[in-house]
Amino acid sequence: MGMLAELTASPKTVADRVASLSQTASPDHALLGLVRLGEVLPEAENARLAALFTDDRPGWDRLVTLLGASSALTDHLVRHPEYWRDVVDAEVRGRQELYRVLSEAVSDNTGTEAYDALRVAYYRQLVQIAAVDLTGDAVEQFPQISEALAELAGAAVAAALRIARNTVEGSDNCRLTVIGMGKCGGRELNYISDVDVIFVAAPAAGVAEPDALEVGSKLAVEVMRACSISTGEGALWEVDPALRPEGKRGPLVRTVESHRAYYERWAKTWEFQALLKARPIAGDEEVGAAYLAAIQPMVWRAADRDNFVEDVQAMRRRVEDHVPQAEVGRQLKLGPGGLRDIEFSMQLLQLVHGRTDERLRNRGTLAAMESLSRGGYIGRVDAHELDQAYRELRVLEHRIQLSRMRRTHLIPSSAAELRALGRSLGLRANPETDVVKQWRERAARVRRLHERIFYRPLLTAVANLPSDEARLTRENAEDRFAALGFRDAKGAVRHLEALTAGVSRRAAIQRTLLPVMLQWFSEEVDPDLGLLAFRRLSDALGSTHWFLKMLRDEGRAAETLARSLAGSRYVGQLLENAPSSVRVFGSQHALEPLSRERLLTIMRGAVDRQPDDDDAALLAIRSARRDELIRIAVADMNGALDLDSVERSLTDLAAATLQGTLELGIRHVEKVSGSTVSTRITIIGMGRLGGREMGYSSDADVMFVHEPLPDADPRLAQSQAEEVVMFLANGLSAAGPDPALGVDADLRPEGKAGPIVRTLASYAAYYERWSEGWEAQALLRAHPIAGDEELAREFTELIDPLRYPDGGIDAVAVRSIRMLKARMEAERIPRGGDRRTHFKLGRGGLSDVEWTVQLAQLEHAHEIPELRHPGTTTPLQVLAQHGLLEVRDAAALRESWTLATRLRNASVLWRGRPVDSLPGSLADSDGIARILGAPVNSGHELSERYLRVARRAREVVDRVFYGAEPDADRDTDPTRC
Repeated sequence: MGMLAELTASPKTVADRVASLSQTASPDHALLGLVRLGEVLPEAENARLAALFTDDRPGWDRLVTLLGASSALTDHLVRHPEYWRDVVDAEVRGRQELYRVLSEAVSDNTGTEAYDALRVAYYRQLVQIAAVDLTGDAVEQFPQISEALAELAGAAVAAALRIARNTVEGSDNCRLTVIGMGKCGGRELNYISDVDVIFVAAPAAGVAEPDALEVGSKLAVEVMRACSISTGEGALWEVDPALRPEGKRGPLVRTVESHRAYYERWAKTWEFQALLKARPIAGDEEVGAAYLAAIQPMVWRAADRDNFVEDVQAMRRRVEDHVPQAEVGRQLKLGPGGLRDIEFSMQLLQLVHGRTDERLRNRGTLAAMESLSRGGYIGRVDAHELDQAYRELRVLEHRIQLSRMRRTHLIPSSAAELRALGRSLGLRANPETDVVKQWRERAARVRRLHERIFYRPLLTAVANLPSDEARLTRENAEDRFAALGFRDAKGAVRHLEALTAGVSRRAAIQRTLLPVMLQWFSEEVDPDLGLLAFRRLSDALGSTHWFLKMLRDEGRAAETLARSLAGSRYVGQLLENAPSSVRVFGSQHALEPLSRERLLTIMRGAVDRQPDDDDAALLAIRSARRDELIRIAVADMNGALDLDSVERSLTDLAAATLQGTLELGIRHVEKVSGSTVSTRITIIGMGRLGGREMGYSSDADVMFVHEPLPDADPRLAQSQAEEVVMFLANGLSAAGPDPALGVDADLRPEGKAGPIVRTLASYAAYYERWSEGWEAQALLRAHPIAGDEELAREFTELIDPLRYPDGGIDAVAVRSIRMLKARMEAERIPRGGDRRTHFKLGRGGLSDVEWTVQLAQLEHAHEIPELRHPGTTTPLQVLAQHGLLEVRDAAALRESWTLATRLRNASVLWRGRPVDSLPGSLADSDGIARILGAPVNSGHELSERYLRVARRAREVVDRVFYGAEPDADRDTDPTRC
């Protein structure tokens, strides 16, 4: 190493310089590069290099870092050693300076002389950019480096165009501009890449268009040749015009009007996505400006195209699918979690929302990311993470390409290359494994964010809105509200202004959400109701950071909420009383009711967090129930649950609530008394609870049973059991911010006059001496629901002989049941009620079907075990299977019972309170019909449908339950016989 032979540096200086050498990506390559450089430098330059070693630590670091990171750039310096000082004094020049330097280098030359001059001038600037990049904070300065690379590429194309004009005869006949596309157009180029371009031409004054296009084509060919041909100085890169209209099959050069005509008529979605980055980089500035003026409006209307979002999403999948299988695990650019995931996500958001928000019309990925974040279209945390990931992935790409100046996006496979790559990024302990580990972790994070943002349902919904509807303005708002079906358009405008006023991030996100939410509101029965409820919810949660973010980012949360608020007062009231419960909509399993076990786990956990405050613990149980009611209601309204699933979910919820409150009641009594509860308690579900047929307005019909522990004081046990039961009943029935669960124990022995809780022996004594027929019928629906399981089993064994008597019930009992049912029909219909439309007591309603089933159970369950079921529809099926009921009769009863149950549930969801009869207003009919899955404005069919179904069911009841023979001329009203 001749240039260092005469050094007289201090040991400390030598140690520092050697340490610098050892920190490079490849110390061996750096040292070899110094040797090679010293061998070709003249003596005077060797002396300067030696001085660099002794006197200029920053300059030395810059030189050895470049030599250790890039063998290709080392080769260039050895070929042109006169430029080694450029590395030491490296600076990144601006656009104008780069264009000037490269243009002056080619001057008026042509052919190989011009090509070589272009390459030397290009690489002279490139080594300086690389030197600054390698010795600075690469992640922080990435935008400046990638912009400099793009401007250098543009300067090279402009110089190539100068060569072409020097070469092509008649070049003045054509005004040619070169449009940079892709990363060059977006000013975010990497070190070695194809430069995507589109050539646009216009005839010079007095020149015919065909002649100008012929000259333009020759100029374009020469531009591509000047950049891509390999000479003694190598090549730059390919100039790729494949993004032009019609691709490789289309003309190389077109006029502005020809481009306009193509894009207006024939262009595909991906072409507009590509044009997002279009930027003139060389040639005639007026032609370039005319091209942008013609094309850009079409770019920002592209999202109006049918299936635009789906097309972009499909294109990303196709790009990924075309990655060779052998490269999938190494693809930095095209694979899962790669650069394309980030770029496609940002471009899709830009094109959808940029129609109405000009602030998003950026060419660069990082600039788009910042604008989208500021506008509230993506979360600040997500934007920061994506920004950091994009920078880091691009820096990784830069380091891979710099090594040999080869166009690649693959993580190296050899240990030596991985080691050098890791060291170039500052990894020292285990560079070859750490670099791969960090890349994979980063790719996994990117993929998660990409899937959440890129496949966001809100994007499709916004894109489906016409541009004028996606833009909220004061001028068009009132007319639009009226057109959407809002009854109070002025009031809707006031809500809109309140939600979107100002420059806060909250208002920005609301401006993104509301155009499409208004559309969803309008597709339901009462858009005014939906907007008002959303306004109240937004006001209540205005200071939270998660509410609007959830609606923007999480699956179909926004659509589900909008449709629920506009279609259900029940859901709106629940959310108004407890706004934070809206979190349910952001859950990945928002439309999947929780199991009884899961609910009980949640409730027990909530109770455990309140060890000293039983009132707070009870409120926590009720809050958990409220959240699950919302989940079930929303799933029901969205068609995710059939009736059986709704009833089962509501029953499981009631059971979990009773179990959790029972356990809390025991804790409360023990805490107050200072002693352990000395009795076992079980809760028997009755009515719809026991039959697992709960509705939204159902009370919990129950009976409480207790059994003192061995050696316990019976009176103390009874007292403790009563205290526990009263804590439960009062706590769940009390008014609060969530719906009360009425606990009704009136079906117990002696009704309200009897003790609310009895021992097993007390029940046995009562049923043996005093039980009436109706009680046996009521016990058909008895089923253990909470509490001590062994005691529940013993109680079931006690009541089975009563409800399933040997030989069935006799004719006297049958007649008594029929008469009781007839009196109920006559007496229990509310004053002014219509016996045809009452869901429960009306003709063909719930009571008709249930009593028909229960009478058959009392008669036949002793011999048909399958009839021993507490529900309604299952025994109906069994009766048909055993020939005790005609199949069509069973179907008629089931249809009526099912429709009445669904109507009653839908009425609660729509009106927000219990409803017993068909609605009297068309508005209510429309709302209820919509919940049942009918189109908007089809409520007029609801009454007719129910009356028809109920009439058929009543005909079966008259025959099967009352034993009447069909007779068209006879009045079958049981109260008249």
